[in-house]
Amino acid sequence: MISHLYRSDAPITSIEAAESIDTTGLEALVIGTLRGHPAGLISDEIRAHHPGLSYSSITSRYAALYRKGVIHFPGQKRPGKSGRGQRVMVLVESKSSNAPQEGNAA
Repeated sequence: MISHLYRSDAPITSIEAAESIDTTGLEALVIGTLRGHPAGLISDEIRAHHPGLSYSSITSRYAALYRKGVIHFPGQKRPGKSGRGQRVMVLVESKSSNAPQEGNAA
């Protein structure tokens, strides 16, 4: 159950909708997009790589990926389509790799 995607008093239709979301797959799309851009991307740039997905399908993944330590915000901003600054997001490779990290110490 993914109860963090809906309110405790949410109607059943909202619960069913939340449970139908492939959060792992959407997070993988964001990770894959960032992987190809080591200098980082802003939200508008990430969304431009996935024009068939809704705004919230992509943007709601950032907070979860940040909490998991998979992405970070190094402090830079770049102007988005609106002209307003958007934070640059950078992939933290050591957290997103599928390879085991133990035993890799030099």
